[in-house]
Amino acid sequence: MKKFLLIALCVTSLTAIAPVEAAQIKRACLASDRTAATRDRCNCIQRVANQALTRSDQKTVAKWFTDPHQAQELKMSQTARDDALWDRYQNFGQMAQAICS
Repeated sequence: MKKFLLIALCVTSLTAIAPVEAAQIKRACLASDRTAATRDRCNCIQRVANQALTRSDQKTVAKWFTDPHQAQELKMSQTARDDALWDRYQNFGQMAQAICS
């Protein structure tokens, strides 16, 4: 799960959004204690996130780096909104893994 979150977070650096908003995933990725969280990988993950996730999604997902349990809670949620975010997040993770590995 941690590797998936790391890859998903790093992927968000593939495209550019507003400068302040654009680096949420990258910053969370770099701040993580994971050895695979290199600057290049986190940049890559940020670009993928920019393509696959909304700014709001990125803000939510960035929090999962410090508290992965929040991701589990969203995954287990039964609301359509949470299900949609989880689907976007899984897509993002798959893209990040394929592009940034």
